[in-house]
Amino acid sequence: QVQLVESGGGLVPAGGSLRLSCVASMFNFDLYGTRWYRQAPGKQRVLVASIDRNDTVAYADSVKGRFVISRDNAKNSLYLQMNSLKPEDTGVYYCNVYRAIEFWGQGTQVTVSS
Repeated sequence: QVQLVESGGGLVPAGGSLRLSCVASMFNFDLYGTRWYRQAPGKQRVLVASIDRNDTVAYADSVKGRFVISRDNAKNSLYLQMNSLKPEDTGVYYCNVYRAIEFWGQGTQVTVSS
């Protein structure tokens, strides 16, 4: 059974940094695309960043230049380095792994204080 476990969230002041990690318990992680989503209170889950099996990356406009997504296939891991954090970055961050089907982690809370 596939399991994704996120970590690294927390409370940080505006302008600070956090690094999120997601470890996947699965086979052939390198064949899957990977994404980070954010869900703010009372809002829909939105795509923040993605990195596919070919290491092609994409970012939401709101995080371009501030966030960096990366992966380490040898460790079955996905990362999100978040810099210059803003209060609007607050939310639960979810790891997502997809191919023909997709899998989700349980989420990690990020709170940015103003």
